[in-house]
Amino acid sequence: MAGPPLIDIRKLCIGFRGRAGTMLPVLHEIDLTVCRGQSLGLVGESGSGKSTLALAAMGYLKHGLQKLSGEVIHDGADIFARSASELEKIRGGRLGLIPQNSGQALTPTLRIGQQIHEALHLHCALPEGEHEARAIDLLAQVRLPDPQAILRRYPHELSGGQQQRVAIAMALAGEPDALLLDEPTTGLDVTTQAHILELLRDLAAARNMATVYVSHDLGVIARVCDRVQVLYGGETMLTGPTAEVLRDPAHPYARGLLASIPRLSDRTLPRALEGRPPPPGQRRRGCAFAARCGLATETCHAERPPMIAGAGAQNTRCFYPDRVAGMDAGGGGAVPGHGASDGPAALRLADVAVRYDRPGLLARLRRVPRNPATVEGISLHLRRGETLGMVGESGSGKSTILKTIAGLMSPAEGRIALGDGSLLNATVEQRRPDQLRRIQMVFQNPDDSLNPRQTVAEILSQPLRLYFGLRGKALQGRSVELLETVRLGAHYLDRRPGQLSGGEKQRVAVARAFAAGPEIVLCDEITSALDVSVQAAVLELLNDLKGLHGTAFIFVSHDLTIVRALSDRVAVLYQGRLCEIGPTAAVYGAPSHPYTEVLLNAVLEPDPEHTPRLLTEDAADLSPPARGCPFQRRCPVKCGRICEVDAPPWQETGDGHAIRCHIPLADLPRRIAG
Repeated sequence: MAGPPLIDIRKLCIGFRGRAGTMLPVLHEIDLTVCRGQSLGLVGESGSGKSTLALAAMGYLKHGLQKLSGEVIHDGADIFARSASELEKIRGGRLGLIPQNSGQALTPTLRIGQQIHEALHLHCALPEGEHEARAIDLLAQVRLPDPQAILRRYPHELSGGQQQRVAIAMALAGEPDALLLDEPTTGLDVTTQAHILELLRDLAAARNMATVYVSHDLGVIARVCDRVQVLYGGETMLTGPTAEVLRDPAHPYARGLLASIPRLSDRTLPRALEGRPPPPGQRRRGCAFAARCGLATETCHAERPPMIAGAGAQNTRCFYPDRVAGMDAGGGGAVPGHGASDGPAALRLADVAVRYDRPGLLARLRRVPRNPATVEGISLHLRRGETLGMVGESGSGKSTILKTIAGLMSPAEGRIALGDGSLLNATVEQRRPDQLRRIQMVFQNPDDSLNPRQTVAEILSQPLRLYFGLRGKALQGRSVELLETVRLGAHYLDRRPGQLSGGEKQRVAVARAFAAGPEIVLCDEITSALDVSVQAAVLELLNDLKGLHGTAFIFVSHDLTIVRALSDRVAVLYQGRLCEIGPTAAVYGAPSHPYTEVLLNAVLEPDPEHTPRLLTEDAADLSPPARGCPFQRRCPVKCGRICEVDAPPWQETGDGHAIRCHIPLADLPRRIAG
């Protein structure tokens, strides 16, 4: 161990008071140690206690929680014994936090510059006159283009990935001794994620900073963490060096998590763990994982296993660590059903363009040239029963295209038509009820689309009443059918969103979308906030619904492994322009567009020996160039002036695969090295 621990958590128990007045544990006798320069990863499904543990390391407990016993020692003193004024100096300063939801860290009514200046004023010893330069340097470190322009913007003027990078910059402003990261790269695209993780690794090494990562992405854990601690049901199940845990975990639960991860080299759907984790606060005997474990015996159900030595340097809470290596982890899911490649069209987009800028009267009178359109020249089709994946970095226009199809934004140019040829009116307000019914959307954050005051029954009843006129028993019966379709059940009807886990909320959102009987479902990053097991279950659910109803999906995701597992075809976007489109196997094979290669090279694998290949000092631009190839400023194989002047042509490779590039197909590289 490198010196004394900076954070030392000893036998920590945290709980809440139940209806009967008894204290129910959320965290049970947790030990955690991290020294300066070390990096620890906390993994586990939603509800396992990861975020609660990370926040407790800062001396913070969510409303209703209490510390029942144990200690949280920071730099030699119990943080829960410190005064409020001492904690104010520590939090944001010596202890930095990067939350999962950047909206929790950014004030919507303040410009980015004001918020970073506030962090510098509170936690940085720099003179006031140097704050501007420091703020620009922080934004540049997290790969934000044109930092001076970003400082003048409000949070809503940035993409989700850009907001998260601002939150990271704010956490680094206080030059912390320890950095706690709660799903820090959830909202980031693959290239930005890889660069941010490299930055955080370098900063931690340069400052001898301790880091604790909470993440459901085992690729992230593999890239940045020295050690891993696996939590389940508020207990530590496994600890050990990252390489050992990810290569040959000594606990059945960790083995099941690894089997739930989609792989870039494999198109099969990952298989979710059977069953569900115990609810927080549940009193139980025996092993917390016994109900879902393939090795469980009567002893496992009756007695709580101690932490013992497992394989290598791992410590495991299991009676039978010697049997874990030979167990079936449940991997190797089914290959997703293919959509009809030549079936009837469900949707057509022709030369669609979308603009965010609205020039004022003076600019129009002076005929000031407008900036290039945010999205331009999008022409594609979607067939019935097909899943079209859309990939690209933040700001590539994926969500903008979905919102335009859904009628939440108006196209500046082009046409959007249903498969029968009927044109879709531009906005939701202008569309007929039958048009609204046929296209439904599931958003990234279900909290943004589920009314917290309504029960699940009320949420599902709205589309059933509006489109089908259902009432009474027919309404209730159909609601139950929808819940069973998404594997929930009738007992969820009386619950409200606040009583559901993240995965359960997302399933309710999917059920509501299917309540309208849609032909097309638009999915915008719907698995990004889910743990790997719930994510696997949602992917399997979407694939089953496609086969059952013949529904067509447009699936937007930053995760290229998920897109490969689920999609029949893939469209690659950069700066609101199509770069490549075709069958999944062709796009992930060879040849590929140089930008597609950059994305594929940046994908993280749950293997510490895997190193992503990145573009050096790479940062996306805020807007596309006025002419030429949109990727010209970053392309590692740029041809020359032709890329700056002429729009690249489409080149067909066959089987519906097309690449938009000046480089001849025969000369396109297999993979771009950084």
